[in-house]
Amino acid sequence: MADPLLPGPLWFVGCGNMGSAMLDGWIAAGIDPAHVTVIRPSGRPVGHEVRVLTDYPEDEVPAIVLLAMKPYQLDAVAPVLTPILEPETLLLSILAGVEIASLRTRFAAPRTILRAMPNLPVRLGKGVVNLAGEGADPTARALATGLMAALGHAEWFDDESQFALAGHLTGAGPAFLFRFIDALAAAAETLGLPYDQAARLALRMVEGAAALAAASPDDPEALARRVASPGGTTEAGLKVLDEDRALADLMLRTLEASRLRGIEMALAAREG
Repeated sequence: MADPLLPGPLWFVGCGNMGSAMLDGWIAAGIDPAHVTVIRPSGRPVGHEVRVLTDYPEDEVPAIVLLAMKPYQLDAVAPVLTPILEPETLLLSILAGVEIASLRTRFAAPRTILRAMPNLPVRLGKGVVNLAGEGADPTARALATGLMAALGHAEWFDDESQFALAGHLTGAGPAFLFRFIDALAAAAETLGLPYDQAARLALRMVEGAAALAAASPDDPEALARRVASPGGTTEAGLKVLDEDRALADLMLRTLEASRLRGIEMALAAREG
């Protein structure tokens, strides 16, 4: 039976936290598990009755190959995978820091090589997936867009450096937000609330605030001003965040640290 999102077999090479989140999201979006194969040395099941193998299948030619192992494993995977790929194979990589040029030096056959940077909310169909690529004809681009849009919001970048920066924003961003939620709950605990209650309230607050921001025509700065009454309690707290650009500078340093690590990983992949 034809799959509405897939033109043929989809192979996952590796399936860690992000790969499994994408798999969960795609299965929920309607991909037939029978069209998916996961290749992982451990052979550990991934659920959904998806076939898991320790070596590459010999009974099919993949339409799409998703590189979802650890970036440092690239040079172990490439020599074995390269002879299998056809010019028509769409090669998708979610390997952090591994640039298109580094992929092309290792995989010569596929006409289209794309990078995708998803984040963990793809598991719920609420993710952000950034896309960039080489050799993507309209058909390949439409195929990749459809696949990633099934996981949430998909956005293309022509400039790979901007793609990388966006990946630090949206890919690492959930971890930064989780830390903020935890810090907010811990502060409330210090001031007198039981931690479990503070954590529950902080999480629900962030969920509602994000939904409001997404639905509002106003930008976050305007929304913050709407919450804060002049001389009120919210304004008093905002003054702490705004003093000497405390929050803005913290976020800049946080994102810059992530960006610099990405540059180091890209250099390592170039050098092999």
